[in-house]
Amino acid sequence: MKKNILLFGILGLMSNGYAQNNKPKSKTEKVVIEYKDKSVKGKQLTVSSEIPMDLDSAWANVKTPALLEFVAKGMIRFKTIESEFPKKWEVGQTYGVKMRIFGFIPFGGTHYLFIEKIDDNNNTISTKEWDKGAKVWNHDVTMKDLGNGIIHYEDSITIYGGVMTRFITAFAKRFYVHRQKRWQIVAKEKLNFTE
Repeated sequence: MKKNILLFGILGLMSNGYAQNNKPKSKTEKVVIEYKDKSVKGKQLTVSSEIPMDLDSAWANVKTPALLEFVAKGMIRFKTIESEFPKKWEVGQTYGVKMRIFGFIPFGGTHYLFIEKIDDNNNTISTKEWDKGAKVWNHDVTMKDLGNGIIHYEDSITIYGGVMTRFITAFAKRFYVHRQKRWQIVAKEKLNFTE
């Protein structure tokens, strides 16, 4: 009986350890960046987690707008202002969207998303983004294979919005934690957005 209790206790600790690892972790730091030829005070937000998914599948998915729409669902809905999103993000292209918080509250006017880099060798995507509120929203996605079908996933965002920087960063933190929790659904249900 005592052995069974001990065994269940150890299994519980092990499963809680994994749950702690795949729960998104965040860090915010003050940074000085250049904006319109001036040095301004911004924030650097980093949100990371472990996702039980093979790197190739995760990397193929992250290069699609369909994945962005899925992981943002429930918090932000995007409506393109010109044509529809492409099947895959295209380097050098800028996409304009209207964002609605919780699907109905307008936020930030037109948000522009410029795809600066998609690095297949290092599993990194970099975007430069901006709107009326967030003058700078530079976003890097990085993935690393940890082995055993688990990846380390990280969103790193440099944010500047003048007097609204702190508020925008608080919103961004909530949004990226939400996104990474939705990534767990992608992994669990083995969703594929490339088709």
